[in-house]
Amino acid sequence: MSARAAAGAVPDVLAPGVRVVFCGINPGRWSAAAGAAFANPRNDFWRLLHAAGFTQRQLQPREQSELLRYGIGLTNAVRRTTRGSSELRKTDFAGASARLEEIAETLAPRAIGFVGKVAYTGVFGGRAEHGLQDRRLGSTALFVLPSTSPANAAVSWDERLRWFRELKDLVG
Repeated sequence: MSARAAAGAVPDVLAPGVRVVFCGINPGRWSAAAGAAFANPRNDFWRLLHAAGFTQRQLQPREQSELLRYGIGLTNAVRRTTRGSSELRKTDFAGASARLEEIAETLAPRAIGFVGKVAYTGVFGGRAEHGLQDRRLGSTALFVLPSTSPANAAVSWDERLRWFRELKDLVG
């Protein structure tokens, strides 16, 4: 297996000093092809990040390493590429909890923002509502955002932006 396949098609963007880590569900085909998170041009992640005030300008997926300058990290709950999260199995999430615990322990971000309920529930089980969760990983808060995928048309732009802004207020 190649190192890229072992790490997944989309590399993590993590370093000491991140105050928030966004955790996607898994790479879609657009992201895998680009080697960058949230690369589908119809995905609202990068627009929401900027509109909520996390970045001074709207970054492009290929600029994802620039997020570190803003104290932002990226990871995925699952490394495997699929057409959609409905293709994921429970076994795909094996090890995700331990990996996120390690990120929380070593980098100590103020929060991990799960981009989509499936990112959170796939890792921890149970049910989740949007917003701050009762569970924490050490001192790191866990926050569930609406999915930014174009498949999540049921949640309006304004509603998504409201949750992104709430996370921004939480992490400063």
